[in-house]
Amino acid sequence: MLTTFRKHVAVLALASLPLTALAAPAKADESIAVAIKQQLQSYEQALNKSDIEAVMKLYAEDSVFMPQNSPAAVGRDAVRGAYRYVFDAIKLNIRFEIDEIHPLSNDWAYARTHSTGTVKLLAGDQAQLPEANQELFILRRGDDGHWRFARYIFSTTNPPTTR
Repeated sequence: MLTTFRKHVAVLALASLPLTALAAPAKADESIAVAIKQQLQSYEQALNKSDIEAVMKLYAEDSVFMPQNSPAAVGRDAVRGAYRYVFDAIKLNIRFEIDEIHPLSNDWAYARTHSTGTVKLLAGDQAQLPEANQELFILRRGDDGHWRFARYIFSTTNPPTTR
């Protein structure tokens, strides 16, 4: 079943790519995995520091950020605004674990991760709450050779709260 799911993710990701991006599939090149791991580590650090500029360095020009329970932020200006909103509302202390990195072509790959940690609401006097998400990053290698987030979506893995 997992193999079928991976095929569906790859088909969905590839269906949105321009035909020029569909070059011969990249080999399972360790340098791709290392570069993407470094980007994900930089993202973790930027989130924990609430550093918008560091976050934005990790996103492609035509990026899309799809946070749970919110409309998609399409384009760099919208993505920047979405992170500004997030960092004005919460303080994160999280850690990413990489579940898989899979090249789709020479210039496209996806990474599936999960994160755990805490989130502190900045308004009011509330305690830190547990944070746990699952994430999917679709990355594109830029002309400069750096991998950047082209699409990013996440959803919580915390159980629903009762009210």
